[in-house]
Amino acid sequence: MVVLNKIYTKTGDKGKTRLATGEEVPKTNLRLAAYGTIDECNSFIGVARLHIGDDGLLDEILMRIQNDLFDLGADLATPDNGKDLGYEPLRIIASQVIRLENEIDFMNADIAPLNSFILPAGSPLAAHLHVARTVARRAEREIAVLMESGEKISDAAFQYVNRLSDLLFVAARRANDNGKGDVKWVPAGNR
Repeated sequence: MVVLNKIYTKTGDKGKTRLATGEEVPKTNLRLAAYGTIDECNSFIGVARLHIGDDGLLDEILMRIQNDLFDLGADLATPDNGKDLGYEPLRIIASQVIRLENEIDFMNADIAPLNSFILPAGSPLAAHLHVARTVARRAEREIAVLMESGEKISDAAFQYVNRLSDLLFVAARRANDNGKGDVKWVPAGNR
């Protein structure tokens, strides 16, 4: 259980912070950047939910994802360096990835296939979901950089963020009247 009695600690005043393991790192740390972007994505999903209207199913899906993103943040904030932490760290698991895949397939079943790329536009909900999608893609790139630097990230954690951007894309199409309100890209349309 998390207990936050005091909101400011002043420990970051010199450009440092602590990971969940207690390890002090600079605020420019790749791991910190990755889970910070996950937090940003979560915030954009929260803004998108303000425009959900009467789509209770999508709201339920997005609320679960927001909770999962805290799990993912905790996963990324706890490096897997093989040391005994004295507790079982929270990790993203395969069933969370599978759930996203099932939700993508369910929502996408009612949407016509694309015959063009689409612009991140349409309804306010769709536009906000597209912003969240691009932030999820940035998080995925940052996690990939973290992995390339030699840091261990679980397959499930990386797969989760990859599926998340796909889900947000399909959710945006759902928010655009199941794709009928999508704004199609017109290549060289303004020449």
